[in-house]
Amino acid sequence: MTRFTLLAPLTLMAMLLVSLSAGANSDFSLQGIDGKTYRLSDYRGKWVVVNYWATWCPPCRAEIPDLVEFHERNRERGAVVLGVAYEQIGVEQLRKFVDRYAINYPILRIDPGSPDVLGPIPGLPTTYLVSPEGEVVAQQAGMITGKAIEKFIRNYEK
Repeated sequence: MTRFTLLAPLTLMAMLLVSLSAGANSDFSLQGIDGKTYRLSDYRGKWVVVNYWATWCPPCRAEIPDLVEFHERNRERGAVVLGVAYEQIGVEQLRKFVDRYAINYPILRIDPGSPDVLGPIPGLPTTYLVSPEGEVVAQQAGMITGKAIEKFIRNYEK
């Protein structure tokens, strides 16, 4: 299987796929702000968008509404978003941020500098796309749109 990187200019109007080495099955277990433990393997059979972000990051905040819409539009059709807060922040402060931005997908926590669970985090936001088989098939360093994710999934499934 081929692994891809999604690259999009800041205008978010185009997407270029660049082939990388094959991705292996990946898994992680992270604590959510709701107190639950989330395992990537619990989502086998679904596409999973793993979005690393931080509250202080302007591009991260800018892409949240689109990820909220993507999650709402696709969660019953086999795709979900998991947001990974990549910063040292209190749970209550993070919950307030999630409420203010009406984030409808699970928010997990990981400390910056923790071992990379899916691959490198070259900057924020960074998004990984995991196939229903559990393989990391794409990575986007920088902003991403729901439409770009949907287009990638359609092309990948062909």
